[in-house]
Amino acid sequence: MSELIVYSESAELQRQTKDPRQIASLLKAIGVRFEQWQPDAPVKAGDSQDAILQAYRKDIDSIVKEQGFITVDVISLDKSNPDKDLLRQKFLSEHIHTEDEVRFFVAGCGLFYLHVADKVYSVLCEKGDLLSVPANTPHWFDLGPAPDLAAIRFFNNPEGWVAQYTGSAIADLFPKLDS
Repeated sequence: MSELIVYSESAELQRQTKDPRQIASLLKAIGVRFEQWQPDAPVKAGDSQDAILQAYRKDIDSIVKEQGFITVDVISLDKSNPDKDLLRQKFLSEHIHTEDEVRFFVAGCGLFYLHVADKVYSVLCEKGDLLSVPANTPHWFDLGPAPDLAAIRFFNNPEGWVAQYTGSAIADLFPKLDS
């Protein structure tokens, strides 16, 4: 079940909810889009990019048309992936993107942390969740030590995922997906 936990920057719990309407409302207040869709294609974590893109072509085309994305790819990992530890570390440091970061989770789960003003919003995204983080929003992502996720990623640049790391160690203060 999707969940939002709001912390102070010093990691003090301020609010927690699993209600999708409350999650969407609280995130909307900071400019973040959160929606729950009905993923109906039979895909699983670890499936190939081509298989997932084909299975969700209709949804992908709809989002691309709506927002003008030019690059779409998939992150699909299960615990057998030999690069899982390296990929986890890559995403765990606070960074920004110069474009919106849009993810549609079609299998499994992952944990986004959004650092906005003096708060950190921890968003557990699961199958069916669509999350759009505005450009230049400091954030990090935890796929966990035994990843189980497949998410379609949308970009406005041909290079795809390009991060600018902030150099902050704030991510070290917060619980990880395995905690």
